[in-house]
Amino acid sequence: MEPSILLVEDEADIAEMVVKFIQAAGFNVTHFSTGVGVAEFVQQHRPDLVLLDLMLPGKDGLTCCKEIRAFSEVPIIMVTAKTEEVDRLIGLEIGADDYVCKPFSAPELVMRIKAIFRRIQPKSAPAKQLLLDHERFTVSYGDVSEQLTAVEFNLLALLHSQPGRIYSRQQIMDLVYKDYRVISDRTVDSHIRNLRKKLKCLNMPAEPVCSVYSVGYKYEPAVS
Repeated sequence: MEPSILLVEDEADIAEMVVKFIQAAGFNVTHFSTGVGVAEFVQQHRPDLVLLDLMLPGKDGLTCCKEIRAFSEVPIIMVTAKTEEVDRLIGLEIGADDYVCKPFSAPELVMRIKAIFRRIQPKSAPAKQLLLDHERFTVSYGDVSEQLTAVEFNLLALLHSQPGRIYSRQQIMDLVYKDYRVISDRTVDSHIRNLRKKLKCLNMPAEPVCSVYSVGYKYEPAVS
């Protein structure tokens, strides 16, 4: 859905120019030529951003800004012919997010609007990954963790160190077990089964330890 912008501007030629540029940028625009009814419109229709002129008939922009800020945190860009620093500070003090002085560049105004939208866009949650704690022999995914035995942890750490690489049972015995002479293929398979049971408790979207028929095992990252 296209973001909606409320433009409050009493000068018809400026309003027409701004509307054209904003629409060309892909935004929906509603235009008010007076400050009367602005706060009520914002409360009822909830636009995504307000472009608010300072000098308006009926009700000035500072009053409109104060009324809007009483119930909404919608981004507000003040647009005005007043360039004195005190006026800019007052506008920012009462809750404006940005300040543009006339005459202004319409393309620059559109860039400022886009910059505000980028700033307020919700951040996506970081992807969850399988994390190994080499000091505690624990493995975690999100907020869930499991305690592993030393052999289970070393087995997982080996596979996890090179995702996608297939390790044969013999390679696993050589690299994981201190005395592989007393270890058989069945022992490796048994530890893999126990490891999988514990990993299943982490509620991962897929089984990360995969069997490769007649070859061995590999680790496939499961990220969500």
